[in-house]
Amino acid sequence: LFCSLGTWQVYRLQWKLNEVKGVKINNSKILSCDYIICNSDPPNVYKNLIKSKTKYNFLFKQKIKRMDYSMGLFVYYFGSKKKYTEVAHHTIFFGNAYEKHLKKIFEEKILSNDISYYLHRPSATDPNMAPEDHDAFYVLVPVPNNLSKINWAKKGEEFKRLVLDKMDKSVLPGIKDNVTNDFYLTPDYFQNDLATLHGSGFSIQPKFSQSAYFRFHNQSEIFKNLYFVGAGTHPGAGIPGVLSSAKVLDNLL
Repeated sequence: LFCSLGTWQVYRLQWKLNEVKGVKINNSKILSCDYIICNSDPPNVYKNLIKSKTKYNFLFKQKIKRMDYSMGLFVYYFGSKKKYTEVAHHTIFFGNAYEKHLKKIFEEKILSNDISYYLHRPSATDPNMAPEDHDAFYVLVPVPNNLSKINWAKKGEEFKRLVLDKMDKSVLPGIKDNVTNDFYLTPDYFQNDLATLHGSGFSIQPKFSQSAYFRFHNQSEIFKNLYFVGAGTHPGAGIPGVLSSAKVLDNLL
């Protein structure tokens, strides 16, 4: 679908002086450009799509080197042959030790058995999202990003069973016996398919030293005709932040 719509994978940005001059696609063809509007993850662009980094000054190199990245996400999509009419469109469930859970994600970078999660039930608002007397869900679970070195090819199914067990004992009783179609996404998907550095779900962390001016700028600090929109640039992650970044860019151009 991606290629059939006339889009290509970008392998490299080519630059001269302080401007990006072209985009290398299909690992061969070069598209010349006057401006680049990039909705890819800025850390990935600066690290992997710009091969020669001689334009990066000392402060910018330190900025990239010291960046802290957001958590990863385990996103599990599933249908249910049991309808949960009492469950709202949006539900947030907190584990017993939320602070310890965060410490495992950001500091220890290990998986926790005491998970917290966000459960989305679109069929609560739009019944057409599921067959009659069925339900549709996805659950989003914060996990460490890929700096953790977790092998998701081995851990994925095990973690899915943990998530199902937690929901079965809390918000969705009986769900383990009623799941129909399902699939899940891990930080590997975010890293390999969406090209986020380290598989982070929300680009860089929104802490003080990485917010506002200290975040990656909408207009590149290095190349004057390179512009960014998305979670990694100003003002930040989340749908409102990402849409606002596009509005900022509209004003810049």
